Amino acid sequence: MSDFKGIPVVTGSKVQKPNGTRAIKNGMKASKKAASVPIGRKPDWLRARLPTGEKYQAVKKNVREHKLATVCEESMCPNIGECWSHGTATIMIMGDTCTRACRFCAVDTGNPRGWLDPQEPEHCAESVEIMGLNYIVLTSVDRDDLPDGGAQHYADCVKAIKARTPDVRVEALAPDFRGVEAYVDKVVDSGLEVFAQNVETVERLTHVVRDARAGYRQTLDVLEHAKKHNPDVLTKTSVMLGLGETEDEIAQVLDDLAAIGVDIVTFGQYLRPTVNHLPVKRYVPPADFAKYRQWGLARGFLEVVSGPLVRSSYRADRVFDKNNAGLDQTA
Repeated sequence: MSDFKGIPVVTGSKVQKPNGTRAIKNGMKASKKAASVPIGRKPDWLRARLPTGEKYQAVKKNVREHKLATVCEESMCPNIGECWSHGTATIMIMGDTCTRACRFCAVDTGNPRGWLDPQEPEHCAESVEIMGLNYIVLTSVDRDDLPDGGAQHYADCVKAIKARTPDVRVEALAPDFRGVEAYVDKVVDSGLEVFAQNVETVERLTHVVRDARAGYRQTLDVLEHAKKHNPDVLTKTSVMLGLGETEDEIAQVLDDLAAIGVDIVTFGQYLRPTVNHLPVKRYVPPADFAKYRQWGLARGFLEVVSGPLVRSSYRADRVFDKNNAGLDQTA
């Protein structure tokens, strides 16, 4: 449950946003069938840092003052305490309402009907400058209501950041833009260093886990095209584990990604955000995450960041250290 204008909002209920958009809170409508599967107790290795401290409050103030959405909040990321306490956040552009309804994701779902904040590129750039970052991850909701899926707006945000802070490295965790290469090119050519599009799960489970408009092969095609279009841009993708995949399927995902030249892969544990989302089939132990990292490195990826609490944007700036984003040192 969360609050909207002081009124309690129940997950799965309909809400109306300040911009007029009608949405489903946390993306999935309330379902008695889904709610009948208890969330259950998490293992000890999934403990996360609680949000606290001056830097956490400073990031929160910065986000509010610039009217920005963050994937940290909207997706209920377990790492918000760690990241915000270190003065970093992953900015989610193009609003907080997604036109798709993936069954793992807690972002609100609806139809913004073309709404965009024209001041968002400058707000993003100013926020990045205030945070004093050397690396920023920009992600976004899917915007199938826009003719180009929001590609031009995405590119404008990257360009605004580069204009104000040219030394900041930018990673775009982008939508698939329905697989339209011209829209992908707009983002890839915007001046960023890393282009990411998440495959999310193994091929067999894609239709269960992701929205019907997404696709395993479509994501692979987008990543392959991005790399061919601009080989200097690194490509990246993320895979959630614990949804019922087999180890053979995990190996196949790695083979598929290696075949198209993806540079960076992350593995993390799927955590059920609400009772209306897909249940967790398995809590993957840390030793297995370490094993899958080695599988990936053996296939030649630049880096494979793998751990229970890893998310696509988690410690993204440390991928170039090639030490599992420092997780092995802090385990």
